[in-house]
Formats: sequence, C-alpha cells, structure tokens
Amino acid sequence: MKCDSSFFGAKPDRMDRLVARALDDSDTEELSVPTASLDMVLEGPGSQIDRYKLLHILGEGGMGVVYLAEQDHPIRRRVALKVIKPGMDSKQVLGRFEAEQQALAMMEHPHIARVYDAGLAPSGRPYFVMEHVKGLPITEHCDKYRLTIEQRLHLFLHVCEAVQHAHQKGIIHRDLKPSNILVMIQDQEMIPKVIDFGVARAISQPLTERTFCTEQGQLMGTPEYMSPEQADLSNQDIDTRTDVYSLGVVLYELLAGVLPFDATTFRTGGIDHIRKVICEQDPKTPSIRLSKMSVEECTESGRRRQTDIRTLRRRLRGDLDWITLKALEKDRTRRYPTVEAFAEDIRRHLGHEPVAAAPPGLVYRTSKLLRRHRQQVTAVAAILIIMTGTVVAAAMYLRADRQRAYARMLEERQSLAEAKEQFDAGKYKAIMPALTSLIESPHVGREARLLYAQSLLEDQQLSVATTELEKLLGVEDEIAGQAHCLLATPYYQNSLSSAWETPDYVDRWREHRRQAEILIGGTAQG
Repeated sequence: MKCDSSFFGAKPDRMDRLVARALDDSDTEELSVPTASLDMVLEGPGSQIDRYKLLHILGEGGMGVVYLAEQDHPIRRRVALKVIKPGMDSKQVLGRFEAEQQALAMMEHPHIARVYDAGLAPSGRPYFVMEHVKGLPITEHCDKYRLTIEQRLHLFLHVCEAVQHAHQKGIIHRDLKPSNILVMIQDQEMIPKVIDFGVARAISQPLTERTFCTEQGQLMGTPEYMSPEQADLSNQDIDTRTDVYSLGVVLYELLAGVLPFDATTFRTGGIDHIRKVICEQDPKTPSIRLSKMSVEECTESGRRRQTDIRTLRRRLRGDLDWITLKALEKDRTRRYPTVEAFAEDIRRHLGHEPVAAAPPGLVYRTSKLLRRHRQQVTAVAAILIIMTGTVVAAAMYLRADRQRAYARMLEERQSLAEAKEQFDAGKYKAIMPALTSLIESPHVGREARLLYAQSLLEDQQLSVATTELEKLLGVEDEIAGQAHCLLATPYYQNSLSSAWETPDYVDRWREHRRQAEILIGGTAQG
C-alpha cells in the first residue's frame, strides 16, 4: 500500500512502516521481539510520541491503551491517543487496530468521535489519535442530570443518527454500550459521541488488507449488549441488525435503569450459560422488569427520571415496551431492519403517532415456546397432530396468565404483610409509598387502602384519611366495617369538642357505629 498524501494527518513514510508491519508474514513471536530499549518499547505517561505528550491513561481494552495526550503543534489541544499494547501485536490484533483507524476515517458525523492522526510509536507499535470526548457514559449522564423519559429519548435519537451514518459508510460497530456512548456538555448542550470502533466490521468492503476472524470459543464484544447472532460462535453472518439489538439494550437501560437480564446471574455458569440466555431467554418488558425491583430501587429509578414509580411504569407500558422488545427480538428478521427504522418509531411515539412495533402475535409466541422445548414437543408430537394450534396456544396462554396473576398475588400479599409489621412498629410514613402502589391491586387493594388510611390518621392527616376511608364503604365486608369504625372516631371527637352543639356530627357518629356493629359483628368503640 503506497500513500502519496497524508493519511489521518500522518506522514506517508510513517504510514508505509505501519502498513508494512501489518502485512508482515512473520510469526507473532517475531513481531513481539524487542527491537529497541525498554524505555522505547514501554511508552507511558510523561513520554512523547511524535508531537503528542502522554499525560495519563484514560482507559484500557483487550488490545490497546488509550491515553490523554497533549498536542503541541500545529495547534495546541488535548486528544485521545490509542496505542497497541506491548506483546499484543499479533496479526489478528494489528488487523483489528488498523480496522478501527479505517472505520473512523471513513466517518464524519457530529456524534462520532473524529480521528486526527495515525502513525508508529518509537517502539514501532501503531497508534492513532482521535478527539478526546470529555463526558460520561450515556446512562450515567442521564441519571446524574435526572433526565426525563422524553429527554432521554431525544438524546438516544442522536446516537441512532450516528450509528445509522456508520452503517451508511459500511461499518458495523458490534460493541455498542453505554461506555462507548459518551455525553459531553458544550455550550449548555448535551452532545453524545459514539467511540471505540475497535471490533467494528465492514459490511461491504474490507477495512484492511489483513483478514482476521473470531477465535474459537471467544465472544467479540460485551455479552450484556451482544445480539444472539453475535453470540452464536458458528455464525459469521453479522449485519447492521446486530447494532439495532445492542441499541435496544441501551434504550432498555435508559428507560428502566436495569439491563434486560439479571446482572447477578447473567455471567454465572460460563460462556455456554451466557450464550443460552442471549439466544433463548426472552426478556421481560421494561415496565414488568420495574415491577420486580425492590421499593427502594423503584423509588430511586423514578427519582432519577423526575417522576414516581407508578407514573414511570405507566409511561413505559405500551409503545416504549414494544419498541424496546422489537429491537431485542431474537429473530433478527422480526427486529427493526435498520437503525433509522428504530429511530423513526421513537419519533412516532414522541409525536403521539401509531408506532410500527406491536406485541408479538399468539402464533409467534407459541412457536417460540415450542422451540424452547423441542424434545418434549417431539415426544408428544403424535398427540399434538390431532390438536389445532389455536387451542394449544390459547390453553398455554391462559395457564401462563393465571400463573402470573397468582405469583403477583403472592408478591402483593407479602408486601402488605411487611407493611403491617412496619405499621405495628410505628413506621407510619415509611410504609406510605409501598401502600400507594398496592391500593389498586385486585387482590389486596382494600386491605392496603385501610392500612394507608390508618397511617394517615396516625400522621394526623385527618381530611385525607377520611377521603380514603369513604372509598371503602358500600361493600358489605369486614373491611368496610373497620372503615365505619375508624370514621366514627373523628365525628365522636368533633361532637365532644363542640359541646354537642353539632347534632350532624352525632348523627354521623351513630350511623358509622351502627354500620360497624353490623359488618364487624362486635361493638364499635367511639
């Protein structure tokens, strides 16, 4: 490869050395034999590479180290300089390193980190220089500044624009995650930047004359954000929809504050377990995932989005749930075909227009279930032949629905029991948020509202407590009787304070007491 003009700002003779080294057919051991002094090989903070002085390490990946460096000419500025690690200069790693340079050079977008220069360090190891993005990972930024759901979606749309631009240039990122999407603040404007194309892959053209492939048993990328086809070690057919999936995980985290799969168990069991989860386990919707979190986690998640947990769940339920799950489809043919299509659905949602994403149909859900249980299906295939798919699907769906309802009931009863224990301990204010989330429950709603009203009474919020107690009347059960009993008390106390000059209070007290005696079966104490 000959360079007649500068490449990324590097001198042609230095790029010739870089490419010649990359195309060398010698063994890895030969490549890693020191050819200079130890000080020359081990560049570090305080040392100089060409016109760049290394200040300190910004980050470190599998193949390279990224330094904050200061450029002294032709302009003075701080940059990010990435240099390959000592001992990592194998043909495969050099190939990926060179591919990242080429990928960044092909792109010019306000939300993609710019590349400035490239060359060889004094040790002979290749490096390249790019824009230093002084910012936070997108999830940390959104939480730090307590961005609302709408603000997070608008910020995410800029990321989609950057990735779509890369795709139009023929580049798949393959490692999109929050730490590779940094948000900087410039002139009071939040600007996301996509960085680190270290495992990028060309769609329609080679990025380098050297070829490289995934090593056997090695996952290229970050498992939590990896698409099923990327986790399949036998599948080399990776296209732009793998970035759609990774962006779907990032959106899930931005909306719900958690990853689609439980982080504590995801990496247990080794690579086979990780691949099984990615390829076979369907994630819950963000709103359902929120409902499984503790009260403290839910409250914190809502606070970071400037809302309460009930409003947040309601905000995610529907469009945002299904937009996210469509991006996370295991079958990429059911995923958004492009990042632009993904972004367009988000714009439709923000514009209160119908979205393309929709809940998976009954037939599709059934086929997914059958694929997960291939052996059992095969064993009973003779029986299933005489049954229609509709009957099977309906029966399984109803059963699953009953199981979900039963599990939800047990969870709510447990929460109510814990609230009662705290009430008995005098922690009235502490249990109010938990009771608020249980009041509309078809299982424990009336009990939760009664306990909530009692907490309000203990907290001297008489007016609000009276309103809540009156909502429990009209049903002939013991809870209504207890509500009558509690309502009788304030009217009795008010009548005494008015020296019996308010017969209306006396009448109400007597009526509530009478109803309490009937419904509870005992004597209400006024």
